[in-house]
Amino acid sequence: MEGIEDTKGTAHISDIADAPGYDSAATERWAAEPDKRPGRTAFQRDRARVLHSAALRRLAGKTQVVTPGTRSRAWDASPRTRLTHSLECAQVGRELGAALGCDPDLVEAACLSHDMGHPPFGHNGEQALNDVAKDCGGFEGNAQSLRLLTRIEPKRFVKDEDGELVSVGLNLTRAALDAATKYPWARGGHPEDPGSPKFGVYEDDLPVFHWIRQGAPAHRKCFEAQVMDWSDDVAYSVHDFEDGLHAGHVAPALLLAEPERADIWAVAIGRYVPEGTDPQELADALDRLMGEEWWPHEYDGSAVAQARLKDATSQLIGRFCLAAEGATRQAWGPRPGRSGAGAGTGRLTRYAAELVVPRETRNECAVLKAVADRYVMQRAEQEALRADQRVVVTELAEALVARAPDGLEPQFREAFHAARDDRARKRVIVDQIANLTDASARALHARLRAPR
Repeated sequence: MEGIEDTKGTAHISDIADAPGYDSAATERWAAEPDKRPGRTAFQRDRARVLHSAALRRLAGKTQVVTPGTRSRAWDASPRTRLTHSLECAQVGRELGAALGCDPDLVEAACLSHDMGHPPFGHNGEQALNDVAKDCGGFEGNAQSLRLLTRIEPKRFVKDEDGELVSVGLNLTRAALDAATKYPWARGGHPEDPGSPKFGVYEDDLPVFHWIRQGAPAHRKCFEAQVMDWSDDVAYSVHDFEDGLHAGHVAPALLLAEPERADIWAVAIGRYVPEGTDPQELADALDRLMGEEWWPHEYDGSAVAQARLKDATSQLIGRFCLAAEGATRQAWGPRPGRSGAGAGTGRLTRYAAELVVPRETRNECAVLKAVADRYVMQRAEQEALRADQRVVVTELAEALVARAPDGLEPQFREAFHAARDDRARKRVIVDQIANLTDASARALHARLRAPR
């Protein structure tokens, strides 16, 4: 039967062809399966599975910074969504990864999937859903991404020891799942800050997490995950800044005013750079960027201004990626490649290296994040919208807890009935909410809260 396997083990031999720099452990899948079209690499299959998944498509309806369907000026294009961000992150990551010797399809698959578990309403929805889930293990978008990739997204099933069919999600390779894992620890397991809200796996998903992490150093991100993480930072810092200018929320001239700059440093130090960072470092970072000939010192929405802004975007992405590539190569050096294509360029893969991003470059990236935060996310109307979104998530969860399985989609209704206890049933409800788009969350909230 298509999509159903009854074995778990090493990958089919046709699935590990032509992935230089990666061994059979990296290309192993939880459930062994033959390739429908022999000759593809394991990571080409991974990328295709992520690209064709329903979870990736749903990101088109999930907030990045500005709510999908809203715009600030009559001429604005639709604002970026989680989907467009993921596509842009994938383009950045694919090229940076390839330059450093990673398999480009592997890095692209990780970049495409890194935000799949994020719920409706962006990080605001994530925080509200974490409050909802406090009695069943909490909620974290990255842990939800792993759960979605390995359990929720229906692609492959295996028979368990009792002969029951169990989903293994997209059944990606070990390397692909590891590359998509930004925080390789469970809740409370942060190596430096046990109180950190960031974690990458729920207790229920520890078995597959331990399988993914076989042979990996504890708490250490693989090289491809580090490339994905930096590509994510580059993509959203640059594009959020671009969107802020395009929408008229960021006035370039204000970035020269000392009171405004002080506000930006405060935001950056509070959220985007290590505590204790000298504000002068941030001032120097912004001045370096503003001193470039391509910097957008003004923006009026004209075709020429749009082209100049797009060039600035490209320049910033290239600047941040080339800085990381150069510093990493300087630290780790070129490594011998195979004969033929790529020979002598060196392949930095898995746990053979660490990505090096110069402090000055991280500060420049952080300043862009802080500018977008200060002038886009902190607008008064955005805070009012976020308050309303938190109410929607909270009331939707309350209604589902009271009325489930009513309101659950067939997939989650089935899981709800199979759940072993109240904690597991609560997790199913959280999974259902996390799967929703902004619009579908509001629609379901309206239906379940309507008078009967």
